[in-house]
Formats: sequence, structure tokens, C-alpha cells
Amino acid sequence: MLKHKPFISVLMPVYNCELYINEAIESILNQTYTNFEFLIIDDLSTDNTVSRIKNYTDPRIKLIEKPLNSGIATSLNLGFKIAKGDYLARMDGDDISLPERFAKQIAFLENNPDVIVCGSFYTIIGTQKSILVPEKHEDIKAASLRNNCMVHPSLMLRKKAFDELSICYDETKEPVEDFDLWVRLFTKGKFHNLQEVLLHYRIHSHQVSTFNREKQKKGASKVRFELLSQLPFEKNEEESMALQKMLLNDDSLHYNHIVLFQKIKNKLLKANENHFFESKKFQEFLIHLEFNSVKNYFLNRKQYNPINYFQYLKIKYSIAVKLKSKDEFKLMAKSFLFYSLK
Repeated sequence: MLKHKPFISVLMPVYNCELYINEAIESILNQTYTNFEFLIIDDLSTDNTVSRIKNYTDPRIKLIEKPLNSGIATSLNLGFKIAKGDYLARMDGDDISLPERFAKQIAFLENNPDVIVCGSFYTIIGTQKSILVPEKHEDIKAASLRNNCMVHPSLMLRKKAFDELSICYDETKEPVEDFDLWVRLFTKGKFHNLQEVLLHYRIHSHQVSTFNREKQKKGASKVRFELLSQLPFEKNEEESMALQKMLLNDDSLHYNHIVLFQKIKNKLLKANENHFFESKKFQEFLIHLEFNSVKNYFLNRKQYNPINYFQYLKIKYSIAVKLKSKDEFKLMAKSFLFYSLK
């Protein structure tokens, strides 16, 4: 038993990660900041994950074995309920935290009481690649219109904020339960990413995000739609559908969605006059969204016919970024040759 109340509660949900669990645990136990409890929540693993955890005798470790396999969101919500620390540090059973991670995040959060979530840069294990993420709240919020830039196992969260707001992970949103939570919290407090690497992140074929890639893509597009919907703009059912299709950017996108976006874009820009999103970055996002949709619809088709080329000519001068000359020529050639993928 811990003699004193822990300042940090480390939440590490695990499932079938016997190959990496020892490195993950030891990276936490070897932190230079030591006043923490280590809650490891097993989601009914079928390999040797639990037996490896039980080999550790450090009194800070508390293993919770769930009777049913119910997913990461339920594990984290359970951890929220039983955590005793003032801060919640996220960790995954296949990643590695650098020794100074907790000390640096605690120092920042103690000096910045308006920040409720603090992450960091990270590297991909097995590569020399470091992933750089936006630092300040407004930049993080604007960047989230494109993708989730808060890497979950790098985060430390202020528990008091979650308790006061009665906010937890939405278990129906897996595998984007974290992204959904950040979007709901953007208006409740500030986010920050320390501009240094504090985590080594592992990508492998057995992790949940690999199995659920398509579901994750669709879920993330819905969360981004919810983020945009925090702007005070009216949209009918057809406009909502067009916006969601453009955010998803897949084969379900139609020409009329691109045409309708001109009207939607003006509504969004007007709704953002209160600078909910930083103006320049928001305009850049809308241009990016439009161009990706145009490129996907006209250049990544499985079948072409002349109407596709005339559709492009019709909108060419109303879109912010036009196709390159060589791509426009390819579109024309494929359209009039009735090109089709075999």
C-alpha cells in the first residue's frame, strides 16, 4: 500500500500485449517523479499479459482484472472512478515513456492552472521519426479539424476538471473515444503539447487501431463534424450530409456535394467571425477540405465519362485551388476515353 496520497494516477489499459508489457511498465516505474499509483486495467487478455504484470512487486502497481472484454473506453472510465491522484497520466501497454516525462508535465501543469490536458512530441519506435504536434490551445483546436494531434498515451490530464465537468469517455465512440473527448473538452479548458519528445510510440499489426482502421477513419470524420458544429451556423439536412461526406473524403462523395460546399463555406466563415478558430488557419482548412474533395472526386475515380470533365469546367473558377494543368489534361483525356479501372 502507498503511504501517502499519490499525486498522479497512471491509467494503463492493456489487452494481449505480452510482447511489450515489460518495457511499458518499467518505463513508468523508472520515472524520475515517483509519487504515483499505477493502475493497470486488463481487458480479459488471453495471452501472458497478466502473468507478466503479476511478476512485479512494486507497491505502486494496482492490477484490475475485468471479468468481461468490454473495450478501452470502459477500462479508462473505470480508472477515472478509482484514481486517487490530482493528475491522470495516460499510458499504453506497448509504448515507452521517457524518464523525465512525468516531472516535466507536472511542472508545466502546476504553473499553468488553465491547462487541463498536456501532451508532447513523440517518436515512432523502430524509426528515427519524431512526430511534431502543435503547442498551444488555439493551434491544437484548429489542427484537430484535420486530425487528432493529441497522442493519447503521451497525455497528462487534470483530474479536477473531469470531476467538476462530469465528463468521461463515450464508450460508443471507440476507436476514436479519445478524439471525441478532446473535442468536447476544447471549450472547457486549455490544451497544450510540450515541444519535446517524452514518449516512444509503437506501431504494430496487433494494435486496435490497425484492426479498426476503416472504422477509425469514419469515426474521426464524425468527430471533426462535431467540432465544426460547435460554430453557430444553421445547416439543413442536405448541407450536413455534404459536409460529412467531404470530411470523410471517400468514394461516396458526389459532385453536388462539392457544388453545395460553396454555400456551406460562406456560412462557416461568417459563423467563425467570433474567432472560435484562428481565422487564417480556419480559411486554410476550408481550402484544404475543398481541394481534397475536388481531387478525390475528379482524379481518383474508378470510371470516367465526358460529363466529369464538363463538371470540372463548371466549378473551375469558383473553387479556391484548381487542378494542375497536367491533372486537368488527364481528367479530360480519361473522360473522353470513357476510362474505367479493370
